[in-house]
Amino acid sequence: MIPYKVIGPLFRANIEQGWRTYINQGGTSSGKTYTIMEVLFYFAMTEARTVITVVGQDFPNLKVGAYRDAKTIISESDWMSQYFKVNESGHFITGRNGSVIEFQSYADAQDAKNGKRDYLFVNEANGVGYEIYWQLAIRTRKKIYIDYNPSERFWAHNKVKGTKGTKFIISDHRGNPFLSREEHERIENIEDPELWKVYARGLTGRLSGLIFPHYNIVDEMPPLADCKIHGYGLDFGFTNDPTALVECALAHGELWTDLHIYSTGMTNPMIAREAKEGGVTRRDLIVADSAEPKSIAELKAEGLWVVPTVKGNDSISVGIDILRRYKWNVTRRSVGLIEELNAYKYKKDRDGKQTNTPIDAWNHAIDATRYFAQMKLNLKRSGTARAHYNKLD
Repeated sequence: MIPYKVIGPLFRANIEQGWRTYINQGGTSSGKTYTIMEVLFYFAMTEARTVITVVGQDFPNLKVGAYRDAKTIISESDWMSQYFKVNESGHFITGRNGSVIEFQSYADAQDAKNGKRDYLFVNEANGVGYEIYWQLAIRTRKKIYIDYNPSERFWAHNKVKGTKGTKFIISDHRGNPFLSREEHERIENIEDPELWKVYARGLTGRLSGLIFPHYNIVDEMPPLADCKIHGYGLDFGFTNDPTALVECALAHGELWTDLHIYSTGMTNPMIAREAKEGGVTRRDLIVADSAEPKSIAELKAEGLWVVPTVKGNDSISVGIDILRRYKWNVTRRSVGLIEELNAYKYKKDRDGKQTNTPIDAWNHAIDATRYFAQMKLNLKRSGTARAHYNKLD
């Protein structure tokens, strides 16, 4: 018996016999990661003392992906909650029959040589190097699962797809019964054809016209003592769009960012509470979207120093220009911001030529960063912006 609410086509495709490797290529919110975790729990329950390894680029990525899905699956079933135990400090899950699901990341191929397993799941595989995958795969006894969003070709296409014993599965949001109608519509109504192909249909793309094609991923923010300018940017969302709170700093002549909040359904008290729990104090400047004066007032009442950004003619283009002046460093845990940077692009005209107008999508954390940059990093401010800026200092 499989204790899940819905056993759909994607689950059945991933449990079909006769294959060793299952490549899951899917659009956004297709349910591929959640479904693979369901499959792995099935193996953990039906095969005693099974060892399952779930691998990601790093633990912050796993924490908001496969690890979070695994804990959700357990919490939604009283029976599963009694059968499995989550070890938060060790990042592994044990079953009453001796099975283990461990969540790991590896620094390099040498690191990946340690340990063997029955099942392997490489989550968001385009963030994991091929040499690491190869070392893990040859030490896996039974089955291998791979998933990713297909923004461009990588080793799964070039080295694994089409090999003997490999099944290739494409999924998209239409097969996910747990999304709301609004979430389905938001994905289906993506205007840019290339983004629609990748995120609405799960088809391999090669995105062109990215606004921020170059950025560095770093482990952490620089020490405050090294920061010439420091604060936060805030973009409000609720039902379909996430609220984004981004820590921003100018250090060593470079822009550094760390995503603190990236979630839908957040009320202003929830934003204030999570910001404070994340280390934001009443002395930390937060530059927020000026279109939400009521929200700004409510956050001020919660004890946060929030000011509206200054908008003017071509403020989006001006803000983008400011951000592009700097070498941009993004922390590894800033998954939502990284996803936006990989998708935020310029519109094309009817002839397919690139315009200078950005698409209004995949930009919430970027907008939050832009608000801060326009207030604190813009060296050529208008008179209005300069006066407002001087008040803040």
